Amino acid sequence: MYKKNNIIYQKSFDFALDIVKLYKLLIAEKKEYVLSRQILKSGTSIGANVREADNAESKADFIHKMSIAQKEADETIYWIELLYASEFIEKSSYDKLSEKAIEIIKIIKAIIITSKKSLKGN
Repeated sequence: MYKKNNIIYQKSFDFALDIVKLYKLLIAEKKEYVLSRQILKSGTSIGANVREADNAESKADFIHKMSIAQKEADETIYWIELLYASEFIEKSSYDKLSEKAIEIIKIIKAIIITSKKSLKGN
């Protein structure tokens, strides 16, 4: 499955599972089809881009792929906020998902910063 010793692999994969569960709930119980599709796409794309970064052709490509993962995580937070504000999810779900997404963004940001420093030779 994912690389258990790689924290961003683990967290982005686990988050994607949470998003898939949320998508299923939104479709089945709330009959919400538009926002649910948006959050499914962005929330699962984070881990996909992290995986792509692992196979990057260069350090610059790695940074680029991780930057896309960071943007997808930020977009996912937007959809979480919108789902909460429009009363499709409860505060507890909002808090849990937001916290996980923010943590992922912080980890990715740290990876990008470290990678940029090593690219410059610092």
